[in-house]
Amino acid sequence: MCLIVFAWQSHPDFPLIVAANRDEFLGRPAAPAHWWTDAPDLLAGRDLEAGGSWLGLSRSGRFAALTNYRDPTQRISGAPSRGALVRSALERDDTAEATLRQLAAGSAAYASFNLLVGDGRRLGVLESTSGQVRMLEPGVYGLSNHLLDTPWPKLLKARSGLAALLPRLPDDDAALALLRDATPAPDPHLPNTGMSLEWERWLSSAFIRAPDYGTRCSSLVAVEHSGNMRLREWTWDRHGDLRSELTHRFVAEQRQRTRG
Repeated sequence: MCLIVFAWQSHPDFPLIVAANRDEFLGRPAAPAHWWTDAPDLLAGRDLEAGGSWLGLSRSGRFAALTNYRDPTQRISGAPSRGALVRSALERDDTAEATLRQLAAGSAAYASFNLLVGDGRRLGVLESTSGQVRMLEPGVYGLSNHLLDTPWPKLLKARSGLAALLPRLPDDDAALALLRDATPAPDPHLPNTGMSLEWERWLSSAFIRAPDYGTRCSSLVAVEHSGNMRLREWTWDRHGDLRSELTHRFVAEQRQRTRG
């Protein structure tokens, strides 16, 4: 997952809105979002190579999503898949903060990452490059392949776009348009992450198409105060055309119990 923009406690009906793109090598096999047979409480896409995920929900109302931190000098040979962290975060039953602090203790074993975790009441991020856990105040945020709200052009554009469409929610078409924006940033505004200029250009748009690499799926998560949860996902082929589309809806069990 390489671009996530989200609104936390910024809408009267939707405490959490997430719009996200997963960017990955085109040849790496993956399954669209589904309820996992080996973990029935998890709704998430699945990396079929390493078995983890990039974004998901749980029946109890938890949310987790991950982005890699782009720095070619920080690769760790033989490191475990970072996608396992999403599963771990969704399967735990403690608070979001406790989950993040527990995972931070072992984060050095992984290549650098950022992990968002929400438990329905609190939302926080673990930035593994510093080991810092930050619990977030209400607001609209963006996360790409650097730290939270690092002002990369695509992040700023998508974050402001999400903030502008909040009064019109639910508006899936407008959210998808943000994620499908393939406009590269002008060269003077490109980040310098150790990649070649050509790759910095390819990676600077919200929707990426590069040789053997690109945006594989786009996701929209909408959580209501009532406990209704929705995950809509679009999967893209190697040409950037729609391959599949699905929508999952359910009511968080934790909130059902509270109301009962």
